[in-house]
Amino acid sequence: MGLLADSRMYGRFLVGLPAFLRHTTALAEARAIVRQRIDQRESNFLRLMERGIFGYARSPYLPLLRLAGVEFGDVRDLVRGKGLEETLRRLRNAGVYISFEESKGKKPIVRGGKVFSVQPHDFDNPYLKHYYQGETGGSSGAGTRVAIDLDHLAAQACHFLLAFDAFGVLDVPRLVWRSMLPDPTGLNHLLWGARMGNVPEKWFSPVHSREFTKSLKNRLATQYVVLAGRLLGFPIPYPEPLSLDRAAVVAHWAAEKLKSHGGCTIHTLVSTALRVSLAAQQEGLDLTGVVFVTGGEPTTAAKLREITRSGARLLPFYGFTEGGRAGVGCCRPTEVDDLHFLKDNLALVQHPRKIPGVEIDVDAFYFTTLLPSAPRLLLNVESDDYGSLETRSCGCPLEEYGFTEHLRHIRSFSKFAGEGVTLAGSEMIRILEEVLPARFGGGPLDYQLLEEEDDRGFTRLSLVVNPTVAIARDKDVLECVLKAVEEHAEDEMIPAIWKQAERLQVKRMPPILTERGKMIPLRRLPHPSRSAAKPPL
Repeated sequence: MGLLADSRMYGRFLVGLPAFLRHTTALAEARAIVRQRIDQRESNFLRLMERGIFGYARSPYLPLLRLAGVEFGDVRDLVRGKGLEETLRRLRNAGVYISFEESKGKKPIVRGGKVFSVQPHDFDNPYLKHYYQGETGGSSGAGTRVAIDLDHLAAQACHFLLAFDAFGVLDVPRLVWRSMLPDPTGLNHLLWGARMGNVPEKWFSPVHSREFTKSLKNRLATQYVVLAGRLLGFPIPYPEPLSLDRAAVVAHWAAEKLKSHGGCTIHTLVSTALRVSLAAQQEGLDLTGVVFVTGGEPTTAAKLREITRSGARLLPFYGFTEGGRAGVGCCRPTEVDDLHFLKDNLALVQHPRKIPGVEIDVDAFYFTTLLPSAPRLLLNVESDDYGSLETRSCGCPLEEYGFTEHLRHIRSFSKFAGEGVTLAGSEMIRILEEVLPARFGGGPLDYQLLEEEDDRGFTRLSLVVNPTVAIARDKDVLECVLKAVEEHAEDEMIPAIWKQAERLQVKRMPPILTERGKMIPLRRLPHPSRSAAKPPL
């Protein structure tokens, strides 16, 4: 993005922020908005199709629709006759979809012998008011730049209000332990809190500014949000550095709030919530009444067991930067990762996807945006996630609003995740098969990456090195991998958090083979105390 575009975008942000902060969304208003959005799902979809796709000459979806012989009238008739989801399935089967690699600009779109080149910004919502810029958290290359709109934040605040009400933590004190810009999550939680009339009291960042070079625009944007909020009566806190090994600080803050208010919420990652829970147990603190508001990582049984052992509860959210919130934790879950699908914001269909290098198919998620405030217009765009989608009655308060679809067993088929940092499998394969053999010897079959969960619930990555490869120090291998990750990742916070979490360790052993004798460079291993719900990747 050029300087002029940056100036315009931040200018709109400066103008729009006071209006955003002045309007506080009440619970009754949130209820009415969500019910209306669910009632108008089909009309919202058709409006975006008519204006944002068929009415936008540069839409990347138009060539696909034309190739399939689909006009707007066809889509409208299908929706009215067959419903939204069936329409999306038929469009997907007709070739109207975008794969995960295509949406990231890694591969051109190939349909019916024709090739269409696209870039990530081609999917930007053409009618969106861009306020400030964030980046997705992947290290699959240069971070995908995503415009985050204040209207979209306001739209998603409704989901937080309903969820906090359902979990009984609507008016309790809040703390945020998330990163600073260019990672937008920390700032987003502050703005959501302001929109709901309950600004977090503390904002801790796991990465200190000394560990990466903050751009001037990000630094100014953060300072402006804090100052503007305070001038308008919202005591927005400045970010304070707090490394991952100081989780006891958060645990003691929570214990104090439990004494004075009877409850509190901590907005952080699942793995960081685990760190706080373990620190509380070590300090002899009871966290009963604490609700961790989490996202960015899947919830596992081991993590949840340790978190609940401290007395705390978990309110997980599932989403992605391009589309916003997609799921929120059920109050009466059947499994640890049972989520209500937020169908007022997105539509979702599934389609089988074969995983490269792995002999299994998964039911990949294809998302479609329904709200005009979405930063990107998605029409059957494949995320790199898969899982189960089902309709059932749970008796949870969130069901009353129409959230009857549930998501479970959500996992990524292309990334390894932990501590809120994701590493794309394609980049890791390059490191395993090219970088390490060139530096230390051996070949592509001598290195393997394993993702495992230890007894305390932490997700660990093990770099398996065949003993036949002569390496003097394991430290040299780790430094080589981290350097390769750092060189490829635009977001400097990724290697900083990895180093803090000590996520990577070396194991000198032959790579693990499949039953058929195949060596898969990237493997996920189930916890030894339980069987995997799906075959390991």
